[in-house]
Amino acid sequence: MKRRHFLRAASVAPASLAASSLVSQPAWADGNEDRGTGPSGVFEVVARFDGPGPSGVVVLPDGRIFVGFPRHAVDHKGATLGELVKGKVVPYPSLEESMPGSRAAADCLVSIHGMTLDAKGRIWAIDDGKRAGHPLAPGAAKIICIDPQTNTIVHRIILKAPALLPDSHMNDLRVSLSHGPQGTVFVTDSSFGTKPGLVVVDVATGQARRVLTQSKAILAEQGFLAIVEGEPRRYIPDKPQLVSGGVDGIAITKDEQRLYFSPLTSRRLYSLPVSLLADVSSDDATLEPAIRDEGEKGVADGLDFDRHDRLYTTNYEHDCILRREPDGSFKLMLRDPRALSPDGIFASDKYVYCTFGQWNRLASFNEGKDRRVPPYLLVRFPIEEPEAYNALPEGAPSKAGTPGD
Repeated sequence: MKRRHFLRAASVAPASLAASSLVSQPAWADGNEDRGTGPSGVFEVVARFDGPGPSGVVVLPDGRIFVGFPRHAVDHKGATLGELVKGKVVPYPSLEESMPGSRAAADCLVSIHGMTLDAKGRIWAIDDGKRAGHPLAPGAAKIICIDPQTNTIVHRIILKAPALLPDSHMNDLRVSLSHGPQGTVFVTDSSFGTKPGLVVVDVATGQARRVLTQSKAILAEQGFLAIVEGEPRRYIPDKPQLVSGGVDGIAITKDEQRLYFSPLTSRRLYSLPVSLLADVSSDDATLEPAIRDEGEKGVADGLDFDRHDRLYTTNYEHDCILRREPDGSFKLMLRDPRALSPDGIFASDKYVYCTFGQWNRLASFNEGKDRRVPPYLLVRFPIEEPEAYNALPEGAPSKAGTPGD
C-alpha cells in the first residue's frame, strides 16, 4: 500500500479500528523508512577470528598483515601479536615473545594494542602491559619497534612513572622520524580510570613525558551519551556502560607536521603541531593555546590518514567508517551492522583495513553478561571507488526514464 493510501485509509477508519491497526501492524510505509540505517559501501572480509578479539592492525606494502590481540579485557592464552599466514595467526616476532610464558613482563609482549608503520616501513606497537585480573607488572607497558625485514625487535622502550600511571591504558601511537635524532613517538593513554594523558617519547633516549592531562582535548566528556546498538549508554566513570576513556584516537599527517587526536568519550577532533609537541621544553602552558579544535567527527576509536592526507575515523555509534577530507567535509565510506566497535584502522596505498572487535559487548559493559558473538572481523575497502563501466556511447543518457514520466 502506498503511503498516501495508507494515511487516507487511517483517516476515514473508525477510531477504534484505526488505533488497533496502528498498534498491531508494523508502521512501515513505502518511502518512509530511515535510509541511514541500511548497509552502505563495499568492503571485503580479510579474516575472521575465533578466540581472542583483534585490535591494532598494520599491512606492509608487500601485503603482509599483522594484528594485535590485547589481553587487558580477557587474559587469553593465545598470541598477543600475530602475522596472518595462510589462514593461521603465527606468533610474531617469535613464539617466545608473543605467547604467554615464564619470561619477565619486560622481556616479552604482554598486551599489544595500537600499531602503526613508520616512514622506514618498520612496525611500531604499544604494549599496554595489562592482563585482565592482574595488576600492571613492572616493565610490562612498553613501546616496541620491529624490523619486518629481519623480524627482530630494534627498539624496546619501557614506560615508567611519572609518564606511566597505575591505571594507565596505553592505547595507540604514531611515530615521527623527522623529529629527534631517532624519532619521536606519541602515545595516547586513554586510562582505565579517569587520568588520561598524551605521552611523548624520544626514541634515542627513551625519555617520556606526560602532557595536557587537564585539557578538555584529552579528558573524557562528562555527561556523554551515545546510542550503541540502539541502546542509550552514558559515560559513568565508576560504572561504565560503554567503551569509554580519554584521548584514544591518534593520527599524523604524511609530512609529519601535524598530530590529530581525540578522546574516546567525545565527538570532537583536535590537532597540534608536531614540532611543538616534540620539543622537550614545551609544557602545558605552551601546548594548550596551540591546540586547534578541528570540529566534530562523531564518536571515534581509531584514526588514520591515507597518502592523500584524508583522515579515516571509525564510528562505534553508527557502525560505520567516515572519511574527513582536507577541506573538513565528511564522506561515508562504509556502514554495516557487523561493524561493531570498529577499532584499529590502517590506510595502505590502496585499501583501508579495520578490525571489528565487538568491545561494546564485553561483560564489563553489560551487567556481567558477555554478548560477543565470534567470529570477529578484519575488513578492508578501497580508498578510491572503482570506476563504473558503461556500455553506452559517450554522451548518451545513462539512465532510462522513470515509468510514468
